[in-house]
Amino acid sequence: MLIEESYKDVATTADGQGSMRIFLFHPVIHGYPQAKFPGVVVFSEIYQVTGPVSRFARQIAGQGYIVAAPSSYHEFTGPEPLAYDVPGTDAGNDWKIKKKVAAYDEDSQLAVSFLLGLKTCSGKVGATGMCLGGHLAYRASLDPRVQAAVCFFATDIHSSTLGLGKNDDSLKRAGDIKGELLMIFGKSDNHVPPEGRDLIRKTLHDIGVNFSFYEVSGAQHAFIRDELSKGRYDPAITKVCFEMLLELFGRRLKLDLGEPSGEKLVIEDVC
Repeated sequence: MLIEESYKDVATTADGQGSMRIFLFHPVIHGYPQAKFPGVVVFSEIYQVTGPVSRFARQIAGQGYIVAAPSSYHEFTGPEPLAYDVPGTDAGNDWKIKKKVAAYDEDSQLAVSFLLGLKTCSGKVGATGMCLGGHLAYRASLDPRVQAAVCFFATDIHSSTLGLGKNDDSLKRAGDIKGELLMIFGKSDNHVPPEGRDLIRKTLHDIGVNFSFYEVSGAQHAFIRDELSKGRYDPAITKVCFEMLLELFGRRLKLDLGEPSGEKLVIEDVC
């Protein structure tokens, strides 16, 4: 499927008057100008919308989804990506905890509204992201308009340390999630230690969130980032995880499942 790329600057108010650039990756089927597609918000890591994030967005768009990728640090800098070097990493980590949680949430709400406002959007929206973006995809799922979210190695959920004051309420609000989650971590991810992953999984399970949880043996933090400066990219595992993303988005965003019945599945205890 072919893709058209553009961008839209939208006004923001959560931390003063400003604007956020949303990069758009739109599928195109020749001869079908009325075609409608589900939407997906792709949240970036701390480096904004880099080459690896854009390529990830294109892969999703090429499967028949309109992808919107917001520039997360518009309060501090332009929409250009940060470099995968020490100054870029330091700036990204610094802005991550200087930005207000309310501003992160406004960005998400604006991106979802932008997708739903497109005449080519089917009316169903999902979210995904990596690192910081994994956490933001999780927070996006607190919005009832978001029906599915795939969170790759989401940082700071277990420690509640996102944003200004390092005191987010993401895990406390897990009960607000009405869609379906897929949480993916590498078992060798030292950004989210085993006890942190255990806390996330147990909290989601105890609250009754509809979720899947996958820990990849040997995978490090940022293993889907196809940029080799840090030596973490694992293309084989990335392919498997992308298929999991497509399964969830295909089932929750492309199919019309209607409203859930609430009926509990009774599973017979036999082999």
